[in-house]
Amino acid sequence: MKAVIAEKPSVAKEIALLLGATDKKEGFITGNGYCITWAFGHLVSLAMPEDYGISGYQRASLPIFPDPFKLIVKKIKKGKNYVSDSGALKQLKIIEKVMNDCDSIIVATDAGREGELIFRYIYEYLNCKKPFERLWISSLTEKAIKTGFENLKKGSDFDGLYHAAVGRSRADWLLGINASQALSIAADNGSYSLGRVQTPTLALLCNRYLEYKNFVAQKYWQIHLTHQKGMLNFKSTSQLKFDDQKKANDLLKAIERGDGNVKVDIVEVKTITEQAPLLFDLTGLQKEANKKLNLSASETLDIAQSLYEKKFITYPRTGSKHIPEDMWKEIPNLIRILKDTDSFKRAVSNVKWGQFNKRIVNDLGVTDHHGLLITEKIPSALSAKENAIYDMIAYRLLEAISEACLKEITQISLEVLHYVFISKGSRIINPGWRIMKGDFSEDENNELQELPQVLKGDDIKIKKSVILENKTQPPSLFTESGLLSAMENAGSKIEQEEQRKILKNIGIGTPATRAAIIEVLFNRDYIQKDKKSLVPTEKGLQVYRLIKDKKIADVTMTAEWELELQKIENNEEDLLNFQRRIEAYTSVITDELLQTKIIREELPDLICPKCKKERLRILDKIIKCKDDACNWMQFRLVCGKLLTVNDIQLLIEKGKTSLIKGLKSKAGKSFDAYMILNDAGETVFEFDKNKTTRKK
Repeated sequence: MKAVIAEKPSVAKEIALLLGATDKKEGFITGNGYCITWAFGHLVSLAMPEDYGISGYQRASLPIFPDPFKLIVKKIKKGKNYVSDSGALKQLKIIEKVMNDCDSIIVATDAGREGELIFRYIYEYLNCKKPFERLWISSLTEKAIKTGFENLKKGSDFDGLYHAAVGRSRADWLLGINASQALSIAADNGSYSLGRVQTPTLALLCNRYLEYKNFVAQKYWQIHLTHQKGMLNFKSTSQLKFDDQKKANDLLKAIERGDGNVKVDIVEVKTITEQAPLLFDLTGLQKEANKKLNLSASETLDIAQSLYEKKFITYPRTGSKHIPEDMWKEIPNLIRILKDTDSFKRAVSNVKWGQFNKRIVNDLGVTDHHGLLITEKIPSALSAKENAIYDMIAYRLLEAISEACLKEITQISLEVLHYVFISKGSRIINPGWRIMKGDFSEDENNELQELPQVLKGDDIKIKKSVILENKTQPPSLFTESGLLSAMENAGSKIEQEEQRKILKNIGIGTPATRAAIIEVLFNRDYIQKDKKSLVPTEKGLQVYRLIKDKKIADVTMTAEWELELQKIENNEEDLLNFQRRIEAYTSVITDELLQTKIIREELPDLICPKCKKERLRILDKIIKCKDDACNWMQFRLVCGKLLTVNDIQLLIEKGKTSLIKGLKSKAGKSFDAYMILNDAGETVFEFDKNKTTRKK
């Protein structure tokens, strides 16, 4: 009997069906010589400080370096404490029984770093010693699963992947736990969360936001001319940007007094080749979905994962944009499948059979998984968002196998009164891959105007001249797409040339984790959305000001760790050496943060309204009595608004806040109200002088 361990119940059921296992039991399926069971993602995780006997935040305990690291059953929050997840405990017992009853194990968790970690942590926690093999597949189609089982790999082949996953897991623990506790101790007025990847990401976003906020726009003026050549009208713009409006006006008047012509000085015509795009990797898909559909990175990953589990696309958590040579023969069949789909009939009719572009084929460019592809299964019963993501992946395949787009770019330099005016235009020679969607508006170099045929020395008529006022533009705020790009290309921003070359293609985080990092920043109330832009909250800016010059915010260091993890995965670096370097790095960061001088808002000295004895602690999220026996507490976030220190003081000392505007009811309706503190220490809303109140 062989045990098969899948990552999720849905995947286990697909595998069981193919293996002929039909006898369903509680937590597993058996039959035909197999016993298939599953995890629910991470059932086992690294132990927390309290599991090592370290409770609370204690300066003397830092830095905390577990030796050895312990594994525990996943915990969930219950009240103020964390307790073992009963569901995880139950499933672990089932997995243990299945392993004990079988001779060997087949690992069928997701084929990637985290999937490997999920199984190995379970295997280690249960102290299992049985041999195991690895099912390594990139899609859940029947063909892929069958081929995978016919070509099972040795479990030891993935030791490097496992060690990289452990290295990432321990590094995140060491940095996250120690840095968060150190800054919270230094601040003494709340709980802060810092992390190996989340903190440099927050720094990237805050830095861009402050550049935007502090940008001082400068006015400038340009002259725009409208011309006529034969029957064709076109426009040109002065090359010079005037910072003095009077000078621009003087030139405009001089042009208007002239003979009404400009002279052609230079005509430049270039043929531009735009190569077809490569396949999507996960980050590329997330960026495109954010731009086109305004989906968050996390939403896109969830949708792609759903499409994968329904067998419509290949494994989405990929960092590759290529396919290996041996997969090329499968591409024509995928395109024939699209031909029978109404949405793609027109696009597929433009495919040049026998002339496919092979840019996507690159064995060296394939990491754990190849670029995103559709599968041979024709989609059905998809939601609107699933349809949209599927279409993106399918269209990208059609674009990728198409020929390059050829364009003719023309720039004409015109001269009048010794001033140069520029006119630009473009013409499609061969649409190539762009014909698949028939949309050329994304082409940044495309000037929509058509330019006439002109020669040097020609006189061109001026039909109209105007002066336009413009302003210099600040750097744009990050969208999720922009932030993903910044994370992906963090290494390319490094100032030192030697480091930049090494880290050129190394970002912070991985395609599989970047969405989760952005979600963490949202959940910590460090960032928020302003329409499509991401902006830091006041809390996020406060954290940024505290850490911006510290090593924990250093993008370079974080990118270097990602490079180290890749080396561990390739068996070129040792896990313990990496861990020792992380510990040394953590010691420096912890010391830096413990010595941080926190400039805090002056907090009033207030007496508890309930016990009338102890003083209150004003923290980030709550106001609470220092006497645990009294236990009076008030949340600072009330109906979507954060109580200011001034309103807290008014509430406690006067029994009534100022009028708080923009409160939101549970139904989402906005209202204005005062907060009133009654004799029992409870707060209620007051809406008007008639004392219409509602308990908060």
